[in-house]
Amino acid sequence: MEEGTFDTLIPSRYISFTLPLNSIIISQNHYFHTENLQISVLDSPSLQLPINSPKIAAMLVPKFRENDWIFNTELGQLQLLFSFPEISRLILIGNAHDNDDNVGKLYKRSVELNPFRREELEKSLYPLLTVLLPNEIDKADDFHVPFLRYEDNVISSVILDKCIGTCVGEMLVEDVEIEGCSREFRRRLRFKRMPNLVQSEIYIVPRVTDEKSSDFFDFEKAEFCPNLEVLVHPYLAPMVVGLALVAVHIQERFESGVQPRGCCMGVGGGALLSFLSINLGFEVVGVEVDEVVLSVAEKYFGLETGQGIQLCVGDGIEILKKAACYDENYKSSRNLASNIRELDCCRTKFELFRSKFDVIMVDLDSSDSKMDISAPPLEFLQKDVLLAAKSCLFEHIILVLNVIPRNQTFYNLVIHALREVFDDLHELDVGNGENFVLIASKTSIDWNSGAPENVFMSKLKSVISEMYIDAIRKV
Repeated sequence: MEEGTFDTLIPSRYISFTLPLNSIIISQNHYFHTENLQISVLDSPSLQLPINSPKIAAMLVPKFRENDWIFNTELGQLQLLFSFPEISRLILIGNAHDNDDNVGKLYKRSVELNPFRREELEKSLYPLLTVLLPNEIDKADDFHVPFLRYEDNVISSVILDKCIGTCVGEMLVEDVEIEGCSREFRRRLRFKRMPNLVQSEIYIVPRVTDEKSSDFFDFEKAEFCPNLEVLVHPYLAPMVVGLALVAVHIQERFESGVQPRGCCMGVGGGALLSFLSINLGFEVVGVEVDEVVLSVAEKYFGLETGQGIQLCVGDGIEILKKAACYDENYKSSRNLASNIRELDCCRTKFELFRSKFDVIMVDLDSSDSKMDISAPPLEFLQKDVLLAAKSCLFEHIILVLNVIPRNQTFYNLVIHALREVFDDLHELDVGNGENFVLIASKTSIDWNSGAPENVFMSKLKSVISEMYIDAIRKV
């Protein structure tokens, strides 16, 4: 590497290299267990040059997490940088990763260094950091580079499978044990293109012979089964709560002997589809762009197709537009039929989209992994797409969107686009600092969380926390 490579900040520059561990003197050397250190230097894409006093930070890759996509891919590290928008350059230092796919290998969180020893380790890395700093930083003897901490709630994890989808690319399924008062286990789906984002997550319970043994079994060798009665992904329960706004209509559907219909744009592991079908009695159509994702959902996440759940492979936005145009004489109906997944059901596949829906739930994120995570994709906010979605809904029914705004401007754009097409708009802040749920309706809704309940509303409250219902507000 040329001398002076790191002297200048260059927007979006990414450099990763290895350095022999024995070439530098490090305190508390037991933190590093490989022959080489892996060092990555990322300059922020949002740099506004020139910068008089850039903010530089370093991060130690958690011990034994060096093979995690979060830490060993450019996209994962870029998402870490996006988490700290004020940082101009982020320097990651960790054990060198290997090329093993790590399927079946147990990760167990290492014992945290006490604060004094960790500070010693960080200070011993300062000579290395000095050569990685831009010229704008004063490298006096008392200079200080803050070390950021990566923290999550994962105690241990094991990768069950890795596979490659035709559209989403490489993905993995992992079982994790998370922090809590008692042992709690979840199954997760993650994509390599956005490794920091958990695409799907469900509760799993160990197959044990008695209740006492659940605290003492071997996590690495245990067998688990999905628990689909509870939604654990932070924004899914708030999305379902949107049905409270149209509980009267849903109840009327049940009373007339008609099963309400929902369409889920974006299936992932299928937790939302399973919940709507099993717990609320909906007929659900799921639309997913990648057939491999659907196979993973069926194999690992308990998604079962049949009369209650139907699946369609294809671009959700394009299928929505085709469905909106469909009628008895629709000349291109065969093109739509070719996208419908072959299922063991006797009715024609056209019926999946011929009948209108009582709710459309959209859980689609941007495919641009070089940008900060955001949802929904801008393509979905085009007026013709929203009009297509509106035409697929019954008169008094709703469109529910998971929104991850990268900034306030993006969020305002989503609200403006929905207001252009829909008569009413409600919002629910998920409360995790990341997700919002927007609920758009074709007609005005007089919402009162304290109104008398019907059977469906009581059922909804029995499976979803009332705090979400009380948090709905009109935008």
